[in-house]
Amino acid sequence: MEPGRESYSDTRAWLRSLPFAHIRPPGGLPPPDADPHRAFVAWLEAAATGGIPEPHVGTLSTVDPDGTPQARVLMLRDVNELGWSVSGPDFSPKGRALHANPKAALTFYWREQGRQVRITGPARPAGHDAATRDFHNRSEIAQAVAMASRQSEPLADEREYTDAVAAAQQRLLDEPWLVPDHWQVWRIEADSVEFWQADPGRRHLRRRFTRAGGAWSAQDLWP
Repeated sequence: MEPGRESYSDTRAWLRSLPFAHIRPPGGLPPPDADPHRAFVAWLEAAATGGIPEPHVGTLSTVDPDGTPQARVLMLRDVNELGWSVSGPDFSPKGRALHANPKAALTFYWREQGRQVRITGPARPAGHDAATRDFHNRSEIAQAVAMASRQSEPLADEREYTDAVAAAQQRLLDEPWLVPDHWQVWRIEADSVEFWQADPGRRHLRRRFTRAGGAWSAQDLWP
Protein backbone atom coordinates (compact mmCIF):
# COMPACT_ATOMS: atom_id res chain seq x y z
CA MET A 1 0.00 0.00 0.00
CA GLU A 2 1.29 3.44 -0.92
CA PRO A 3 1.86 6.00 1.89
CA GLY A 4 -1.06 8.37 2.42
CA ARG A 5 -1.00 12.06 1.58
CA GLU A 6 -0.33 12.95 5.22
CA SER A 7 3.13 11.36 4.88
CA TYR A 8 4.25 14.14 2.53
CA SER A 9 5.09 17.79 3.10
CA ASP A 10 2.41 19.03 0.69
CA THR A 11 0.06 17.91 -2.04
CA ARG A 12 2.63 18.56 -4.76
CA ALA A 13 5.13 16.18 -3.15
CA TRP A 14 2.44 13.54 -2.76
CA LEU A 15 1.37 13.84 -6.40
CA ARG A 16 4.96 13.47 -7.54
CA SER A 17 5.26 10.26 -5.53
CA LEU A 18 2.31 8.46 -7.10
CA PRO A 19 3.46 5.56 -9.28
CA PHE A 20 2.51 4.73 -12.83
CA ALA A 21 1.08 1.23 -13.13
CA HIS A 22 0.89 -0.14 -16.63
CA ILE A 23 2.06 -3.10 -18.64
CA ARG A 24 3.22 -2.20 -22.11
CA PRO A 25 1.44 -4.48 -24.59
CA PRO A 26 3.41 -6.11 -27.40
CA GLY A 27 4.09 -3.93 -30.40
CA GLY A 28 4.67 -0.22 -30.52
CA LEU A 29 2.94 2.58 -32.33
CA PRO A 30 0.85 1.92 -35.44
CA PRO A 31 3.01 1.90 -38.58
CA PRO A 32 3.22 5.20 -40.50
CA ASP A 33 1.13 3.81 -43.37
CA ALA A 34 -1.68 2.61 -41.06
CA ASP A 35 -5.27 3.73 -41.45
CA PRO A 36 -5.90 5.68 -38.21
CA HIS A 37 -9.40 4.37 -37.58
CA ARG A 38 -8.27 0.75 -38.04
CA ALA A 39 -5.26 1.35 -35.80
CA PHE A 40 -7.59 2.82 -33.17
CA VAL A 41 -9.89 -0.20 -33.34
CA ALA A 42 -6.88 -2.50 -32.90
CA TRP A 43 -5.84 -0.61 -29.74
CA LEU A 44 -9.44 -0.59 -28.51
CA GLU A 45 -9.65 -4.36 -29.04
CA ALA A 46 -6.35 -4.85 -27.20
CA ALA A 47 -7.74 -2.85 -24.28
CA ALA A 48 -10.97 -4.84 -24.25
CA THR A 49 -9.32 -8.26 -24.46
CA GLY A 50 -6.73 -7.10 -21.91
CA GLY A 51 -9.46 -6.71 -19.32
CA ILE A 52 -9.49 -2.92 -19.11
CA PRO A 53 -12.94 -1.83 -17.80
CA GLU A 54 -15.05 0.29 -20.14
CA PRO A 55 -12.39 0.66 -22.85
CA HIS A 56 -14.93 2.38 -25.12
CA VAL A 57 -15.37 5.29 -22.71
CA GLY A 58 -13.61 8.53 -23.65
CA THR A 59 -13.66 12.26 -22.98
CA LEU A 60 -15.38 14.57 -25.45
CA SER A 61 -14.22 18.19 -25.37
CA THR A 62 -16.13 21.07 -26.95
CA VAL A 63 -16.25 24.85 -26.75
CA ASP A 64 -19.41 26.63 -25.60
CA PRO A 65 -20.91 29.51 -27.65
CA ASP A 66 -19.25 31.93 -25.18
CA GLY A 67 -15.84 30.33 -25.73
CA THR A 68 -15.74 28.30 -22.51
CA PRO A 69 -14.20 24.83 -22.95
CA GLN A 70 -16.18 21.90 -21.59
CA ALA A 71 -15.42 18.20 -21.31
CA ARG A 72 -17.46 15.16 -20.37
CA VAL A 73 -16.91 11.40 -20.23
CA LEU A 74 -19.12 9.34 -22.53
CA MET A 75 -19.31 6.16 -24.58
CA LEU A 76 -18.11 5.79 -28.13
CA ARG A 77 -21.07 4.66 -30.24
CA ASP A 78 -19.34 3.74 -33.49
CA VAL A 79 -16.10 4.14 -35.39
CA ASN A 80 -15.43 3.53 -39.07
CA GLU A 81 -13.72 5.17 -42.02
CA LEU A 82 -16.17 8.09 -41.75
CA GLY A 83 -15.26 8.97 -38.18
CA TRP A 84 -15.89 8.49 -34.46
CA SER A 85 -19.55 8.74 -33.33
CA VAL A 86 -21.11 9.90 -30.07
CA SER A 87 -24.76 10.57 -29.25
CA GLY A 88 -27.12 12.55 -27.03
CA PRO A 89 -29.88 15.17 -27.01
CA ASP A 90 -29.33 18.01 -29.45
CA PHE A 91 -30.36 20.51 -26.74
CA SER A 92 -27.72 19.22 -24.31
CA PRO A 93 -24.66 21.36 -23.51
CA LYS A 94 -22.56 19.36 -25.96
CA GLY A 95 -25.29 19.67 -28.60
CA ARG A 96 -25.48 23.43 -28.22
CA ALA A 97 -21.70 23.69 -28.27
CA LEU A 98 -21.38 21.62 -31.42
CA HIS A 99 -24.11 23.65 -33.12
CA ALA A 100 -22.26 26.89 -32.35
CA ASN A 101 -18.76 25.55 -32.96
CA PRO A 102 -18.76 22.18 -34.77
CA LYS A 103 -15.25 21.17 -33.72
CA ALA A 104 -14.44 18.60 -31.08
CA ALA A 105 -11.69 16.57 -29.45
CA LEU A 106 -12.12 13.00 -28.27
CA THR A 107 -9.57 11.43 -25.93
CA PHE A 108 -9.17 7.81 -24.84
CA TYR A 109 -6.79 6.64 -22.12
CA TRP A 110 -6.15 3.00 -21.32
CA ARG A 111 -4.17 3.31 -18.12
CA GLU A 112 -3.17 -0.31 -17.64
CA GLN A 113 -1.55 -0.40 -21.08
CA GLY A 114 -0.14 3.12 -20.94
CA ARG A 115 -1.91 4.12 -24.12
CA GLN A 116 -3.72 7.26 -25.19
CA VAL A 117 -5.39 8.31 -28.44
CA ARG A 118 -6.40 11.91 -29.22
CA ILE A 119 -8.83 12.59 -32.06
CA THR A 120 -9.71 16.08 -33.30
CA GLY A 121 -11.81 17.39 -36.15
CA PRO A 122 -15.20 18.73 -37.20
CA ALA A 123 -18.25 17.06 -35.64
CA ARG A 124 -21.31 16.80 -37.86
CA PRO A 125 -24.76 15.22 -37.42
CA ALA A 126 -24.66 11.69 -38.80
CA GLY A 127 -28.29 11.77 -39.96
CA HIS A 128 -31.66 10.27 -39.11
CA ASP A 129 -30.75 6.65 -39.84
CA ALA A 130 -27.75 6.78 -37.52
CA ALA A 131 -29.82 8.40 -34.77
CA THR A 132 -32.57 5.78 -35.17
CA ARG A 133 -30.13 2.88 -35.00
CA ASP A 134 -28.33 4.35 -32.00
CA PHE A 135 -31.55 5.00 -30.09
CA HIS A 136 -33.00 1.54 -30.69
CA ASN A 137 -29.71 -0.14 -29.75
CA ARG A 138 -30.12 1.26 -26.25
CA SER A 139 -31.79 -0.73 -23.47
CA GLU A 140 -35.48 -0.07 -22.77
CA ILE A 141 -34.74 1.98 -19.66
CA ALA A 142 -31.99 3.92 -21.46
CA GLN A 143 -34.46 4.74 -24.25
CA ALA A 144 -36.96 6.02 -21.70
CA VAL A 145 -34.34 8.16 -19.99
CA ALA A 146 -33.29 9.59 -23.35
CA MET A 147 -36.92 10.22 -24.30
CA ALA A 148 -37.60 12.06 -21.04
CA SER A 149 -34.29 13.91 -21.05
CA ARG A 150 -34.05 17.53 -19.98
CA GLN A 151 -30.31 17.16 -19.65
CA SER A 152 -28.52 19.68 -17.41
CA GLU A 153 -31.70 21.59 -16.46
CA PRO A 154 -32.13 22.18 -12.69
CA LEU A 155 -33.95 19.32 -10.92
CA ALA A 156 -35.93 20.44 -7.89
CA ASP A 157 -37.62 17.12 -7.09
CA GLU A 158 -36.43 13.61 -7.94
CA ARG A 159 -40.08 12.54 -8.20
CA GLU A 160 -40.42 14.76 -11.28
CA TYR A 161 -37.61 12.82 -12.95
CA THR A 162 -39.05 9.44 -11.95
CA ASP A 163 -42.49 10.35 -13.28
CA ALA A 164 -41.08 11.64 -16.57
CA VAL A 165 -39.14 8.41 -17.16
CA ALA A 166 -42.22 6.30 -16.29
CA ALA A 167 -44.31 8.28 -18.76
CA ALA A 168 -41.66 7.82 -21.43
CA GLN A 169 -41.56 4.08 -20.77
CA GLN A 170 -45.29 3.84 -21.30
CA ARG A 171 -45.15 5.87 -24.50
CA LEU A 172 -42.39 3.63 -25.87
CA LEU A 173 -44.50 0.57 -25.07
CA ASP A 174 -47.33 2.11 -27.08
CA GLU A 175 -45.05 3.33 -29.89
CA PRO A 176 -41.97 1.07 -29.93
CA TRP A 177 -40.76 2.51 -33.26
CA LEU A 178 -40.58 6.03 -31.86
CA VAL A 179 -37.35 8.05 -31.87
CA PRO A 180 -37.43 11.45 -30.13
CA ASP A 181 -36.78 14.39 -32.42
CA HIS A 182 -34.04 15.63 -30.11
CA TRP A 183 -31.92 12.48 -30.37
CA GLN A 184 -28.72 13.05 -32.30
CA VAL A 185 -25.59 11.23 -33.36
CA TRP A 186 -22.52 13.36 -34.09
CA ARG A 187 -19.67 11.98 -36.15
CA ILE A 188 -16.21 13.43 -35.54
CA GLU A 189 -14.59 13.47 -38.95
CA ALA A 190 -11.02 13.35 -37.74
CA ASP A 191 -8.36 15.49 -39.33
CA SER A 192 -5.82 14.52 -36.64
CA VAL A 193 -5.37 11.26 -34.72
CA GLU A 194 -2.47 10.95 -32.29
CA PHE A 195 -1.31 7.70 -30.72
CA TRP A 196 0.70 7.86 -27.49
CA GLN A 197 2.50 4.93 -25.90
CA ALA A 198 3.88 5.36 -22.39
CA ASP A 199 7.31 4.18 -21.31
CA PRO A 200 8.27 3.45 -17.69
CA GLY A 201 11.41 5.56 -18.14
CA ARG A 202 9.30 8.46 -19.48
CA ARG A 203 10.63 7.96 -23.01
CA HIS A 204 7.11 8.03 -24.38
CA LEU A 205 6.34 7.44 -28.04
CA ARG A 206 4.01 9.67 -30.06
CA ARG A 207 2.84 9.41 -33.65
CA ARG A 208 0.32 11.83 -35.14
CA PHE A 209 -1.66 11.13 -38.29
CA THR A 210 -3.02 14.16 -40.15
CA ARG A 211 -5.34 14.23 -43.10
CA ALA A 212 -5.18 16.54 -46.08
CA GLY A 213 -7.34 16.09 -49.16
CA GLY A 214 -8.46 12.63 -48.04
CA ALA A 215 -4.90 11.28 -47.64
CA TRP A 216 -3.26 10.54 -44.30
CA SER A 217 0.35 11.23 -43.39
CA ALA A 218 2.20 10.34 -40.19
CA GLN A 219 4.75 12.23 -38.16
CA ASP A 220 6.55 11.25 -34.97
CA LEU A 221 6.58 13.83 -32.16
CA TRP A 222 8.80 14.56 -29.23
CA PRO A 223 7.21 13.30 -25.99
